[in-house]
Amino acid sequence: MNYRIPFHKPFMVGKELDYIAQAVLNGRIAGDAAFTRKCQALLEHRLSAEKVFLTHSCTAALEMSALLCEIAEGDEVILPSFTFVSTANAFYRQKARLTFVDIRTDNLNIDEAKVADAASDATKAIVPVHYAGVACEMAAILDIAQQTRSFVIEDAALSMNAKYHDQYVGTLGDFGALSFHETKSVISGEGGALIINNAEFIERAEIIREKGTNRNKFLRGEIDSYTWVDVGSSYLPSDMISAFLYAQLESMDKISRRCKEIFDYYYTSLLQLSEDGHVRLPSAKGKDANSSHLFYILLENEATRDALQEYLKSQGILAVFHYLPLHLSPIGRKLGYEPGQLPVTEEMSARLLRLPFYYELEQSEQEEVVSWIAEFFKRR
Repeated sequence: MNYRIPFHKPFMVGKELDYIAQAVLNGRIAGDAAFTRKCQALLEHRLSAEKVFLTHSCTAALEMSALLCEIAEGDEVILPSFTFVSTANAFYRQKARLTFVDIRTDNLNIDEAKVADAASDATKAIVPVHYAGVACEMAAILDIAQQTRSFVIEDAALSMNAKYHDQYVGTLGDFGALSFHETKSVISGEGGALIINNAEFIERAEIIREKGTNRNKFLRGEIDSYTWVDVGSSYLPSDMISAFLYAQLESMDKISRRCKEIFDYYYTSLLQLSEDGHVRLPSAKGKDANSSHLFYILLENEATRDALQEYLKSQGILAVFHYLPLHLSPIGRKLGYEPGQLPVTEEMSARLLRLPFYYELEQSEQEEVVSWIAEFFKRR
């Protein structure tokens, strides 16, 4: 179904088409060509990261981190249930023991107190997910990881350009994963990046990313031929995708400013409905973040959320819910989880509604979204 105001819409902000043409004219559009290297260098400089490898998705970056941490059968990985399936699947495919913990009520990030309760000597990795542009409480999480000698893998798919104090998310733990999916703020259709914050992992990451071969050493002239030396897969993006992404990264600050304008307009315009008790807005900390690509509201209950969603659809506006709790998925139930074990996750997931949010969203369209939400509550 086509909506007058869709939930998201891909966009171009700079020289995307010019760079794609240039990539083709360069004579090489496979992985690790000119634009891939330019993107990596830009991100390393911007984030002050030890090393960044572009991947074909954030999923790929998470899978690489699991391989680099040598996650194996029986290793415990602590993560939120309120996240996309890739966060869990990267470790589940390594036969890890997934320990889902609850989220905070204020910002929907993983509850660091619950992480502390769950952590043990068996913990191999902790995976905080920075939700909606707001950083998790990384000082506490890093302290827990140090005590348990576990890795910290930051899922920053929803928080490109966000900071924890003065440091970019994704650069605080051992590894960070970014997403450039078309629904994010900086996009390339599909795409992601693995941030490596410990130099000892760089060489192996390069091998894993290149199908388990030492091909990059060969291309640099360090060896006479290349061969299969480790596990791996083809985690590289096409250089045409990287060309599109490079134009977006050049305009990262411009995109962030536009996202903040969209967020602030929703926040200010819905404040009265919040004060009247009809909706709950993101935390004040979320309002200050300028990196988010989403705006959500929390309704009184699931029935109200679903009714509002259907009402907006009837007006040609697509608003969507977000994560269904992973611990209640078929795989989660197979792992032994039951309803009621993570009450905050279950409640927030049932009440949350995401509003249309994309770079080219006009203020007049936002006004219409807000107007129909207000009309919905007038009719109840």
